[in-house]
Amino acid sequence: EVGEWIGSDRVHIGDDQVPNGMMFIDKYTQVNRIINPILKTIDAIDGPMTKDPSQQMYIKSVFGGCEPLKKLILCDFFKHGFDGSGGDNMMDAGSCIDGRLTSAWNWCQGIKSK
Repeated sequence: EVGEWIGSDRVHIGDDQVPNGMMFIDKYTQVNRIINPILKTIDAIDGPMTKDPSQQMYIKSVFGGCEPLKKLILCDFFKHGFDGSGGDNMMDAGSCIDGRLTSAWNWCQGIKSK
C-alpha cells in the first residue's frame, strides 16, 4: 500500500500552466539545464575549491570535509527541490511533475546564495 495522494489533483495539459502537449514534453528536455548548477557545485567541491588551502581549511572546519558538504547540499536539494515551491499556489505548482521541475529549477538557481 502506498497511502493516499498528497497534492493537487490537477492535470496540467490544456490549462494556463501547460497549454499543450509539446510544452509538457519540453519540460522534460530541460532537466539537464535545471540540475546543471547543482552538478557544477558538487564537481567544484572536489575540483577547484579544494586546490586553495584556505578553502580546504574552511570546508573542513565548517562542514567536516568535502563529503559532508556534498551530502548537506544534496540533502537540502532532495528535501526542498521538489516541494512544490515553484508556483504561486498549490494548483499551479502542487504535486504534478511540472510543479516539481519548477521547484527544482528554483532551488538550483538559488544555490549561489546558499
